[in-house]
Amino acid sequence: MSSHEVSLAVWQAFQDGHEVGAVVDATVVSVVPFGAFVEVAPGIHGLLHKDSWDRTPQVGESMPVRIAEWGPPRLSVAPAR
Repeated sequence: MSSHEVSLAVWQAFQDGHEVGAVVDATVVSVVPFGAFVEVAPGIHGLLHKDSWDRTPQVGESMPVRIAEWGPPRLSVAPAR
């Protein structure tokens, strides 16, 4: 199996268990000028746009996020409020 197929298999497994609107635990992996990238499952990262922040998250911080939009290889999340 190629790395591309493994990647798609990981995405499919995550998507099969989580719908748009679902709340999942995420860990901040990097903070960039336009937002923060969070890991919601091993190998699956999403963008938390900075306009949705109450405060700047820290790398390594865990937080609940809501799946806002997705389709491999893109995932958009929002704070779970």
